[in-house]
Amino acid sequence: MKPVKLLSGFMTVGFWTLASRILGFARDIMIASFLGTGAVAEAFLVAFSLPNMFRRFFAEGAFNTAFVPLFSKKLQKDEDPIGFARDAFSGLATLLILFTLLAQLIMPWLVLAMASGFQGDIRFDLAVDFGRVTFAYILFISLAALLSGVLNASGRFAAAAAAPVLLNIVLVTALLLGETGLFGNLGEAPEPGLQGYSQGILLIWGTLIAGLAQMALVWIAAKRAGFALLPRRPRLTPDLKRLAIIAGPAMLAGGVVQINLLVGRQVASFFDGAIAWLSYADRLYQLPLGVVGIAVGIVLLPDLSRRLAAEDTSGAKTALSRAGEVSLALTIPSAVALMVIPLPLVSVLFERGAFDFEDSQATALAVAIYGLGLPAFVMQKVLQPLYFAREDTRSPFRYALIAMLVNAVVAIGCAYLFGFTGAAFGTTFAGWCMVALLLRGSGAMGDSARFDARFKTRIWRILAASLVMGAFLVGLSWALEPWLFGSPLRYLALALLVLSGIVSYFAFGQFIGAFRLAEFKNNLRRGKS
Repeated sequence: MKPVKLLSGFMTVGFWTLASRILGFARDIMIASFLGTGAVAEAFLVAFSLPNMFRRFFAEGAFNTAFVPLFSKKLQKDEDPIGFARDAFSGLATLLILFTLLAQLIMPWLVLAMASGFQGDIRFDLAVDFGRVTFAYILFISLAALLSGVLNASGRFAAAAAAPVLLNIVLVTALLLGETGLFGNLGEAPEPGLQGYSQGILLIWGTLIAGLAQMALVWIAAKRAGFALLPRRPRLTPDLKRLAIIAGPAMLAGGVVQINLLVGRQVASFFDGAIAWLSYADRLYQLPLGVVGIAVGIVLLPDLSRRLAAEDTSGAKTALSRAGEVSLALTIPSAVALMVIPLPLVSVLFERGAFDFEDSQATALAVAIYGLGLPAFVMQKVLQPLYFAREDTRSPFRYALIAMLVNAVVAIGCAYLFGFTGAAFGTTFAGWCMVALLLRGSGAMGDSARFDARFKTRIWRILAASLVMGAFLVGLSWALEPWLFGSPLRYLALALLVLSGIVSYFAFGQFIGAFRLAEFKNNLRRGKS
């Protein structure tokens, strides 16, 4: 079995993730315009986050963290990988069906855990009703995540990376249909004058349709790749026992990560509109995080697992270093841009309809704080595969516990001082804490877990090029201010601002040797890591 082509795989995942994020922007821009930051918007955002939170806990987090390295090594050694995948598929499906039924009974308590500030007003009842529908999404999307892990481990990234595009296509379509009024009044609103109630109903049912479509896409792709995973009676095999043992600490670590998110939402729920502001800010910083960090993490984990199984220490070190180098070369300038021009970005992208300038200001403040933590969020995706590829899920769990405490202390403490932005400060500080712990822990893993000399030389040049770009963006944004706010030319002005920043970064970065554009072209042409 050939090793995963790291850079070409990264570009494939990055391209489809970028497409998904762009459609996600369109979706959130429409939600902001049609629903604003009112009760329906906040109730849907909380209801939609429930299955996504547990999806990261069960599938993309704990389960795939343990499953992908084991499956990759079985592929490398040809030890019945299909049988192992079928057992895992059946076991996960059984667990999720039972959990989904339980969630229907305890939905009011789940909503309280997510946003206790909703208690006593219309947002709570809406979130409970919406949550009961959207929660079934976890079944489809978690099984899709497992199938994606099978495809990724075998070096096939396109279908798994493209699947999230379907979610945003369906939800954008639902919003457009709701705006046309073709479906009339979809049930009686629990309170007169609820803005966007019909769109909210279409969004929650669209979520289920999208989950089914995503699962179907990756199942067909897996079948065509020779991995037809049909459900069968669950059984506890020795391999599944090993999977459970490895997944246990990862599941606890995933729980810690979700507690961090809960702390942020709890803080935000006590400030009117804050959940929506943080959600829209999250969308902005998730664009570079998804395109760069998540893409690299998805490709790096199976590659490291198989290189370690083949005892390729030099190859593992090179893969880690190039992943870190490419990630930071794209992430640090993105972080600087989010910190220096957040208001133009938010105003042009979101400010319309029910989303006004005050909403833009609040969201921009959160964007700047998240931008400070963006490199940390990406580096976590680069460093965690070092542990997971070695089937070590206990160390990341311990580190996550420490980061959880940091997040809680900072978020709650800053909420008293700075209001709703305490949640963003907590997330950012916890992210950097996690990176420091992951770096410290990787020191005992040997040479394969160390960055090479080229990475250490170029990181400082990347930082310098990013700072120069940031200064250029500040000056240009001042010059373009009359066209960035309230002008019909604001879209063109923002495009000019962003493109000018990109050109200045790459031109100066090339000049000082932060990177060599020819290296990217050659690697992509050859399909090498």
